Amino acid sequence: MSPSYQARRTKLLREMRKANVDGLLISGLANVRYLTGFTGDSSWLFLNSANCILLSDTRYETQLADECPNLDVEIRDSGSTINELTAKVVAKAKSKRVGFEAHHTTVAQHGSLGEKITAAVLVATSGLVERLREVKDKWELEQIRAAIEYAQRGIGVVRSSLRSDQTETEIRYLLEAAMRSFGATGPGFEPIVGVGPTAALPHAHAGTRCVAEHAVLLVDWGASTESGYRSDLTRVFITGKPTKQMELVYKTVLAAQQAAIKAIRPGVKCVDVDRIARGLIERAGFGKYFGHGLGHGFGLEIHEAVRVNPISEREFETGMVVTVEPGIYLPGKFGVRIEDDVLVTSDGNEVLSNLEREFDQAIVPILA
Repeated sequence: MSPSYQARRTKLLREMRKANVDGLLISGLANVRYLTGFTGDSSWLFLNSANCILLSDTRYETQLADECPNLDVEIRDSGSTINELTAKVVAKAKSKRVGFEAHHTTVAQHGSLGEKITAAVLVATSGLVERLREVKDKWELEQIRAAIEYAQRGIGVVRSSLRSDQTETEIRYLLEAAMRSFGATGPGFEPIVGVGPTAALPHAHAGTRCVAEHAVLLVDWGASTESGYRSDLTRVFITGKPTKQMELVYKTVLAAQQAAIKAIRPGVKCVDVDRIARGLIERAGFGKYFGHGLGHGFGLEIHEAVRVNPISEREFETGMVVTVEPGIYLPGKFGVRIEDDVLVTSDGNEVLSNLEREFDQAIVPILA
């Protein structure tokens, strides 16, 4: 099985008509890859009903021929800019209203394009490709399942070899190497590894704290596949004698996560699922210690639409894949976050990740 880039572009053309543009300049790298399969950078895609043209430079000429043999390609040399090349392509294509990706275009870039593109009106668009990427096809789900498998096998190596003198950074590098050994091209993002107080920082960087310094070890990690798809998981390991507070916080977070997952199905609003988890944490007395959204979509990027948070009115659709990751973070003490990857199915959902998550299962021995 392989992706149908043509089918994706056909869907995008329909969205373009709804947005009242007859051409679209796609500059977001993940969006270009999603629509063409091209894995390089510094390259844009121009699309209208009659043209699909990749705009790049001489560094990628051979790679484009290998990865996108059926697409038209325009190559610039070192004496011209991509804005100049874009203006020539747009003029030749005769589109009159050309959309550009506002979230991927700087003010300076827009100003330069506006000066050079005189045959068309530039129209700001937002999320046209990203909305297509919210719902994964069968091929994408295969890639995400593989990324989850690499991540789960990698954390198994870490769990079985924890030492009291291991630092957060050493665990991070061991985890990355283990995932690669099982087939991943690398981590899906910089792994978050936190002991004790570091675990209370939702987006902490691994540092020099040792496992022996605190009984709570939080790991937020994922793997990336050769196709560019990723996974995103979090587990907390109890490496020493747990306190009653640790147990209460852990079980509260787990109950919130499981209640939220149970509610996910097509037609349910993201805000309502977030409210379920957040309400349970609030009723347990930890509301002010859960400050981020409940989850997010992921795929070619680790943070994609949809967002599962207190303000998202978006409804779940079959084929969406989201994280569900409530947390409680006690400053200066420890934090607990439990995260799984969930596929929205026609009649509910499927939890794609299957690592142990009960409190008793989180208690792990460490080597001397």
